[in-house]
Amino acid sequence: MKIVIDDKIPYIREAISSLTDNAVYLKGAAIRPEDVRDADALIVRTRTRCDERLLKSSGVRFVATATIGFDHIDAGYMQRAGIEWMSCPGCNAASVAQYVRSVLLLLKRDRGARLDGMTIGIVGCGHVGTKVKAAAEEYGMRVLVCDPPRQERGDAGAFVTMADIMREADIITFHVPLTKSGPHPTFHLAGTDFFSNLGRKPLVINTSRGGVVDNGALLDALIYNKVKDAVIDTWENEPEIDRRLLRRVWIATPHIAGYSADGKANADNMVIDGLCRHFGLRRPPLIVPPPLPPTFVPSTDDDTLRLQLYNPLEDCARLKSAPERFEELRGNYPLRREWYI
Repeated sequence: MKIVIDDKIPYIREAISSLTDNAVYLKGAAIRPEDVRDADALIVRTRTRCDERLLKSSGVRFVATATIGFDHIDAGYMQRAGIEWMSCPGCNAASVAQYVRSVLLLLKRDRGARLDGMTIGIVGCGHVGTKVKAAAEEYGMRVLVCDPPRQERGDAGAFVTMADIMREADIITFHVPLTKSGPHPTFHLAGTDFFSNLGRKPLVINTSRGGVVDNGALLDALIYNKVKDAVIDTWENEPEIDRRLLRRVWIATPHIAGYSADGKANADNMVIDGLCRHFGLRRPPLIVPPPLPPTFVPSTDDDTLRLQLYNPLEDCARLKSAPERFEELRGNYPLRREWYI
């Protein structure tokens, strides 16, 4: 069995080697039709567009993306071609929540914010949004949740409209998939109309997908003081991101909010589970992330410890000093741990 795999997926090689002696590791953005022509399975990240152009002449019968997002997967083509595919929902939810929590702690530490006097609007309350909600409530924040699909399903919880969040929130954070059709499309959900109708001047956080926030509209909103500031991890046109926006935002990172060792190991295990199930293979041992180095000295204060484990300002400094290295900074990211164990 031949498996083609994105070479930036960590920790997975030992498990794959126990399943096949024909594994090929390639740069995700460079995987071509000829690379998968005689492959049985394909394991990717978001940099590989999996569609008819790539797969039509291949023998691939199983595609896995080791990510939450799946807008790079042409689901319609997969169904027509009879190719099973999977993503890894929730695999890095705790990592993205860690990122947002760290932003809240930096607001408190560096900008003197009283979190218990602020309102946070969470747009999308699935795996990630639920964890962000719990963190915000832990700090005594007033939490507004907008999630029309969940509300329409009758899920438990108090939901508000997008207009409510636009009117009342001091912080607005996005945790939705990128969709361009259906009853609730999210492409440019935060666009010109959104920024023109804000009741306050909120901090805007995007760790979901780049296209959820219209980057040009956000830049104008920053220039014309419609928003207080922005924290951007996911960008339009990656890796060729808007340098003007990069200079304007408070925190800018290279699409790594979900890049914890724990989240990557979770995704690996989900992919291996799916692969073994599809091909009837015996599952190898669970993949576990590496421990923190023995030199790590944890603070006894939880909030200080959280920023020890992850401070996004460090990633921001690296990106702002060398934006042309966006893909390198993302691809060679030193995976962090989510908590001290």
